[in-house]
Parts: sequence; structure tokens; C-alpha cells
Amino acid sequence: MKDLTKRDEELKRIADALERLGRRLAGEARSEPDFNAASGFVWHADGEWLQPVPEIAHLPLALLKGIDDQKETLLTNTTRFARGYASNNALLWGARGMGKSSLVKSVHGAVSAEVKSTFDGDSSRLKIIEIHREEIASLPQCLALLRTSAHRFIVFCDDLSFDGDDTSYKSLKAVLEGGIEGRPANVIFYATSNRRHLMPREMMENERSNAIHPSEAVNEKVSLSDRFGLWLGFHNCHQDDYLDMVRAYVDYFELGEYSDDIAASALEWSVTRGGRSGRVAWQFIQELAGEMGMSVEKN
Repeated sequence: MKDLTKRDEELKRIADALERLGRRLAGEARSEPDFNAASGFVWHADGEWLQPVPEIAHLPLALLKGIDDQKETLLTNTTRFARGYASNNALLWGARGMGKSSLVKSVHGAVSAEVKSTFDGDSSRLKIIEIHREEIASLPQCLALLRTSAHRFIVFCDDLSFDGDDTSYKSLKAVLEGGIEGRPANVIFYATSNRRHLMPREMMENERSNAIHPSEAVNEKVSLSDRFGLWLGFHNCHQDDYLDMVRAYVDYFELGEYSDDIAASALEWSVTRGGRSGRVAWQFIQELAGEMGMSVEKN
């Protein structure tokens, strides 16, 4: 039954791809997205359309603690891009829950609000497009919609990684650098991953053991991460950084006065969660606010 379901899914993907190809060959006009509708969009490969996101859930940059160097580097790179200057694709990799995806969204929000781009002085022209990991193979179609726009776009993929016989990473390699068209001048690509090279270690070791030229087989896959000019590493936080995160949230959301009791509760919470991270701190704040009969929103 499981094999049948998998085969049905594959047949559906093939049918959808043939339908899209038929529309293009028939010269069917594709409706251009209204980029003024929102500051963020989600790409849907099925139908090749961009869904507007009216409000992007992000935190103020000042609330992201323990990642000051990463924050400064990504903010500088994004500001340059928004102004039309040279900038790099960025890979944010490392420990879970340390604010990789939060940083991308917060930097977009900060630059959109505070930095004027070179396009008519309108900072709202900086957009963020989220593409899901399983739709990376359709990235060229997404970029085709963005290439001719006067807006500037951060294309963002959260939790990017590749396993087994997945070959969609080749599409990403060609788009980032190396393809005939290459990355459009008005697009930059940001991705987050728990893996520095986007491939599991066992996958790389299998390539070494099975290939006639092991180093060449591994280099082909590792070279994907080389397409990112910026590698920003995120590591597990120390206790002081964790408590700084909690204190900042308590003050920002006005959850009373930060105290030793709150600190003790936050540390106890981290023990039950198996470690300290920005995500754990945020989850503790949700618990604390709930106990107080209050609500907190990232926006």
C-alpha cells in the first residue's frame, strides 16, 4: 500500500509537470504576481504562483541574543543588497533553535522598515519569498517570475538539506552560480540548515566508498555549500545568553519585573527541554505568559 501511494504521488507530479509544460507550449499567458500586495510571499510549485503573506511573523532584531556577530553580518549583507550593491548568498547553519530562520525574517523586517533601496527610495520594494525544501527543483520557474521585476527579493529556504538519491540540489547549484542565466541581479538566496555542507555525513561517506573517484563524488555534493558566499555558524548557547534571551522577552512583552524566580523557572524549563536555545527561551515565555493570562505575538 505504501509503495502504491508513493507511485501515485510520482504519477501526479509527472502529470502536473506535463500540464504546466503544455500551457507554456501553447503560449498560455501567465498572470504576473502583484508584488505590491504584501512584503512576503510563499512559492507554490503546483500552479507556479506566489501566495501573499499579509503579515510576516518576526521579532525585533534587538530581541535576538547570543548571535551578535551573525546578526551584524547578515544585516550588513542585506542592507547592501537592498541598496543595489554587491552582496552574497548566505547559508545559516548549526544548532537547532538558535534563531537561524528568525534572524532571516527579522533582518528582512528591519531593512524593509529602515533602509531605503535604490528604487525610488521605497524600502517596501524589498520582498521575501519562502520556498519549501521539497519544491527546490522548481526554483528556476520561481526566479523567472522575479527576474524582470523592479523589486528586490530575498528567496528563503528554511531547513534545507538533501538525502539519499535526491538530485534536486543540482537545480540549486545551477541557479546560485554556474547556470547560463544565473541568479537574477535582483534576487539573493538565504537558506538555513543544521548541516554545514547540506548533506548528512553518512551520505558523503557512502559516496567515498562506492565511487571510482571518491574525492570527485564528494566534491560534487560539497560544492553546493560553496555557492554561498556567507557561512554563518550557530552554536548552542551558554546559560548567561539563555537568561539574557528570557530577560529581553520579559521586558519587551511586559510580563512583569524580571526576577531570580523567573530565572530559576527558565533554567528548570530548559532542563525539561533537554538544552538551552532561543527556541526554548521563547517556549518558556509562552508558558510564562499563559500562566499570567496574557498573550504574546511575534509581530
